[in-house]
Amino acid sequence: MSKPKMTYFEKEDILHLVISDEPESDSIELSPNITAELNDNGELIGIEILNASVFIQETVLDTGFAKGLSFASIQTS
Repeated sequence: MSKPKMTYFEKEDILHLVISDEPESDSIELSPNITAELNDNGELIGIEILNASVFIQETVLDTGFAKGLSFASIQTS
């Protein structure tokens, strides 16, 4: 298993978290904007979040956990 990687596609407002470099063989929609990507064994290998800036705003920033942070300033690999 490789080191997890996070990529933000600003133009599309998509946040993609890769947990494993294994090929994706299936996916499950967890909510209208969140998809879990699975390998051949049904194990989680990635997560894709559409409308990511809204998701981050609603789930992280509004909780007070990350007050003062700007989504655009988050560093990714």
